[in-house]
Amino acid sequence: MKAIVCTQYGPPEVLQLKDVLKPTPGDNEVLIKVYASTVAAGDVRMRSFTWARWFLLPGKIWFGFRRPRKPTPGNELAGEIEAIGNNVSEFKPGDQVYAIVWEVSNGGGNAEYKCMPKNRVALKPINSSYEEAAAVPIGGLTALVLLRKGKIQKGQSVLINGASGSVGTFVVQLAKYFGAEVTGVCSTDNIELVKSIGADKVIDYTKENFTNSGERYDIIFDAVMKTSYSQCKNSLTEKGAFITVDWPILEALWISLTSKKKIIYGIANKIEDLHLLRELVEEGKIKPVIDRCYPLEETAEAHRYVDKGHKKGNVVITINHKKQNITTGSTGF
Repeated sequence: MKAIVCTQYGPPEVLQLKDVLKPTPGDNEVLIKVYASTVAAGDVRMRSFTWARWFLLPGKIWFGFRRPRKPTPGNELAGEIEAIGNNVSEFKPGDQVYAIVWEVSNGGGNAEYKCMPKNRVALKPINSSYEEAAAVPIGGLTALVLLRKGKIQKGQSVLINGASGSVGTFVVQLAKYFGAEVTGVCSTDNIELVKSIGADKVIDYTKENFTNSGERYDIIFDAVMKTSYSQCKNSLTEKGAFITVDWPILEALWISLTSKKKIIYGIANKIEDLHLLRELVEEGKIKPVIDRCYPLEETAEAHRYVDKGHKKGNVVITINHKKQNITTGSTGF
């Protein structure tokens, strides 16, 4: 089968399309014929390893020193189940599914096939294409889980920094679903997009710094790691929450001991949340935003685009199986 392989840490050129062994499902796994996956901001940070910050040494011990231990990127996918393991009764061949990969193997979605544990896969929304379904798990789950941890409530005021990105577009929609008053922060070019998905107010960060406005919010959600608690604390209400996709562990501990305000970070996904997201998509409550689609063989080009930091919503990788390699066997994917 064909798969993208990351040969070492570095620029997009380290990504190569190669023939690799097609995986075989274990007893509790399903084999998914992948039709769509994505290139998320986390994928480009992992490829270049620029995301590490203080986590550099332990990160490389965990993920690999010279190259990723898991060579194929892609942390969300959608496709069709081709085969099931001996202990799988929840699914059958032909089921259309979607899944988040990172808690299983930290990658592997940018390939023609991927084996997944049966309890990390869900039926995809029936009204979504494979491309649309693949764009839901990371952004949708990150937004849903972190808003819950922030104890979002009806009537609260929520500001989303990076409201036009893959996570931010879902935060806007889910915050509205929970009954909040939503303010999105984005660039001039993305104002209409953010309004179209439900934001009550949009701030153009090229013209205004929201931290200087004097407005206070019950939740500030930084979806792009472009601000910090220290920058936002005066814009939070007395018991407000600063939510981030970063991992400010020590700062969060200190704030929890010294303030009524709090920092929320980190997610723990449950398969029930994928089921909920499917229901919300089917009911028209949320929808994925797709910026561009690239074929599998142009994944490096997709990384170049995401590297620029200006994508709207999601960048999707599409996979054509008409000329697939039929080599079979067992792999580390």
